[in-house]
Amino acid sequence: MRDVFILDAVRTPRGRGKAGKGALSGVHPQELVAQTLGQLARRTGIERKDVDDVVLGVVTQFGEQGANVARNAVLAAEWPEEVTGTTLNRFCGSGLQAVNFAAYGVASGDQRLVVCGGVESMSRVAMGADGAMLDGLNTHLRKKVAMVPQGISADLIATIEGFSRKDVDAFALRSQKHAARAIEEGRFSKSLFAVVDPDSGKVLLEKDEYPRPDTTLETLGQLGAAFVQMGAVPAGPGGETLDQLALKRYPKVAKIEHVHTAGNSSGIVDGAGLVLLAGAEYVKAHGLKPRGRIRATATAGAEPVIMLTAPTPASQKALKLAGMSAKDIDLWEINEAFATVPLQTIRNLGIDADRVNVNGGAIALGHPLGATGAILLGTALDELERSNKATALLTLCIGGGMGIATIIERV
Repeated sequence: MRDVFILDAVRTPRGRGKAGKGALSGVHPQELVAQTLGQLARRTGIERKDVDDVVLGVVTQFGEQGANVARNAVLAAEWPEEVTGTTLNRFCGSGLQAVNFAAYGVASGDQRLVVCGGVESMSRVAMGADGAMLDGLNTHLRKKVAMVPQGISADLIATIEGFSRKDVDAFALRSQKHAARAIEEGRFSKSLFAVVDPDSGKVLLEKDEYPRPDTTLETLGQLGAAFVQMGAVPAGPGGETLDQLALKRYPKVAKIEHVHTAGNSSGIVDGAGLVLLAGAEYVKAHGLKPRGRIRATATAGAEPVIMLTAPTPASQKALKLAGMSAKDIDLWEINEAFATVPLQTIRNLGIDADRVNVNGGAIALGHPLGATGAILLGTALDELERSNKATALLTLCIGGGMGIATIIERV
């Protein structure tokens, strides 16, 4: 298979995902991608007509995020009509899956230059707006696999692993402090660009809007557990609560300890991120200087009720394909959907925690569902260059019991 080079990665700042309140809430998701496309073309100097495809992850494909955001964003950006676009959904792994699918096209030799990434405007198209839920409202599937909301799954993992409220709050504080340091030192500035109002051209947002640098353990401790009431909702055919449905798969667990809060779970935000991949022949023919290359990609499935444990097998699979071990990875980006996810992955793989999410994660910065995977890649690439390191592994947990992982290497 041919080498797949990373030419560049750019992203919007992440705006608070509240309708009418977040700085990006007035911008259509197609326009967020269109501005990101424009920035990517200007930064790299590529011929836009050479782009074989735009592959975009979007989770809630409903309303403004329906109708193939990728193709419409190409048109909104006034790119050549010959450039195609496709939109995919692998839940929270969508942005990284877009990168991986694009990499397959380049590695095969069928494509020379591909834009990939994702977008999510959570202020304009709220989670669950499509009304489908994780099982797609399939009552037959529900009888076989009683999937529960992810927050309950996260609390179940914490209960089994013995992660206390103190543990998850401490990780959340770490995320906030690392993100605050990264922002203060300008570690995100290489990939970031300012989003402007599509009509007036006025700058709307220049830096991530979600972080709370003044967070303390005391303020985190004052937050109530977010999923206690949800866990008590009757949802089973026999009147079982959501907690009871989860525990049917884990009868050795007496009770789910609800430890996750709004402060130690990922933030709801708006944002877009894109990555530009190219083959070696295109790079050579156009005198381009790649920043990195894709070493390996993988997905893995796991038990769907507990749902969020698959970053471990996905990472192991990618490491095996690359002929590497966890100790060979200089930097890890483990998406902070809930604090327990990176905590468990670190424990399972024996990772040095000092190599994980060194610039904070989704707890501090937010998780724009379809965009996060591509944003993590750009963050990792920037940090590899800043710290003069070589390799990074990006991994995300995914609804329905899946995980995704990608290993990149700095060039």
